[in-house]
Amino acid sequence: MFTTVAFVAFGVASLMAATLALAPTTVGEAKAPNPETFSDAVVQVYGADVWGVRGRFAIHTWIATKAKNADIYRIYQVIGWRLRRGQSVVSITEGMPDKPWFRSSPMLLHEVLGQPAEALVARIHAAALSYPYRDEYTMWPGPNSNSFTAWIGLEVPELGLSLPVKAIGQSWMTDEYLAD
Repeated sequence: MFTTVAFVAFGVASLMAATLALAPTTVGEAKAPNPETFSDAVVQVYGADVWGVRGRFAIHTWIATKAKNADIYRIYQVIGWRLRRGQSVVSITEGMPDKPWFRSSPMLLHEVLGQPAEALVARIHAAALSYPYRDEYTMWPGPNSNSFTAWIGLEVPELGLSLPVKAIGQSWMTDEYLAD
């Protein structure tokens, strides 16, 4: 009995330690500047824990852009269940990007503001439109939402994007992209 309790306690402690070790580094509060009062260009990369216990080890990532003087954000992400509806997995929508992802709070992973962001907005849009896996999705190893975000970073190196370890699928894109 004692051995079972000790084994379970060790397992729980190990899971908690792994969760802490994998926690992404954020660059600030996960809050998009209000487009009504912030006229500069904005590029932000967000992440949020995926649903359920997998969220201890994996996040979903998305990119948001706002052109200079624009009154709305464009949100770029890959959503696997869109395939079941006969749609491309690439989702480009408009709205505020700092909303929770299926009840998981967003984390701000990367941000570029002002003039440096101006040159990136159109290039990010073009990269999203040219994503080569629009009709494919595999939770692991990829292509998935993190592979898509990694694709944007590879296509727009000036973005300076580095995704956290919990962005499972990012290395799949790096391996595929660099292998060509």
